[in-house]
Amino acid sequence: MMLRERVTAQMTGDFVVFLIGMRINHLWKIHRWLPVAQAMPKMLRELYARPDSGLLGHEMWFGRTTIMVQYWCSSEHLMAYAKDRNLAHLPAWRAFNNAIGTNGDVGIWHETYVISPGSFENIYVNMPPFGLGKVGALVSASGQKATAEGRLTASD
Repeated sequence: MMLRERVTAQMTGDFVVFLIGMRINHLWKIHRWLPVAQAMPKMLRELYARPDSGLLGHEMWFGRTTIMVQYWCSSEHLMAYAKDRNLAHLPAWRAFNNAIGTNGDVGIWHETYVISPGSFENIYVNMPPFGLGKVGALVSASGQKATAEGRLTASD
């Protein structure tokens, strides 16, 4: 469903934007990077199967450097998942450290941002629901919300 109007996504309270990805440093070492690439889909299935996990949604792009943007209810939800010994993340992290560690074959990275009201803005035109537009409430980007500055300072 493409939205042809100008819309902006609103979020209630704080939320987390988590960027995570991998970089294939040696393309010919598929036996090294393929297991790393296969770990994330398992974690996503697990997270989406648990509505209380705190994961709100994600977007992903593939290439030599792969990036995923995840939206979380809170940093507490994200950290709880990362530390839970009964879920997929810790075994995947251990497997990476045992198989790859710091040998240079595959790079992994992440960045975590805790976002507060008034510290973000967005716009979507001629787009299907995407990013925050999939996890937040879409409203018309008109009036005070017609400009980036207005969206940053708008009170909801």
